[in-house]
Amino acid sequence: MSQTLIYRHTLNMGSRPWTLWASDQGLIRLSFDFEQDHEQLPEPWLKRYTVAYQIIEDESVFLKLGVTPLLESYFAGLPVSFAGIPLDLWGTPFQKEVWLGLANIPYGAVSTYKQLAEQIGRPQAVRAVGAANGQNPLPVILPCHRVIGANGTLTGYRGGLKLKQELLELEGITHVGVAGHERFAF
Repeated sequence: MSQTLIYRHTLNMGSRPWTLWASDQGLIRLSFDFEQDHEQLPEPWLKRYTVAYQIIEDESVFLKLGVTPLLESYFAGLPVSFAGIPLDLWGTPFQKEVWLGLANIPYGAVSTYKQLAEQIGRPQAVRAVGAANGQNPLPVILPCHRVIGANGTLTGYRGGLKLKQELLELEGITHVGVAGHERFAF
């Protein structure tokens, strides 16, 4: 039985720590400072996708992936595309479909859950798209913060509405008001 190597490194950006996680194939997760998995990945999630693993602190992996300078530029307020970053998405086929759909929402733009569902060819799956969006393991990289409610307001964010609003404002989006709750809502 082979062991999955999981690399970890924490960066301070936007006044808070963000922990990057990667396998040999690419980024697997980006953790907020206040998430439970800041220091450790959630055990049920790990068990679902790998049998045995070893976590290694290694900044160089993330420099080689090219994600570190892109995140630094992003948090400095510069328009950034993460399109070339190798990703190793651990999720269901449907979740991966939704998460990759997030990557098509351009910097400085927003989309509703319904528009995202239509974009991935699942117009009737708005609630399921919202649920998958709430499980996005790579916030900022796959910009789930750019998805808003049909009424044009912030409707929820795993990292909290304050963080969602901060990320949108960083991208110059200031017209979206708060109306939802901290966890995802659609």
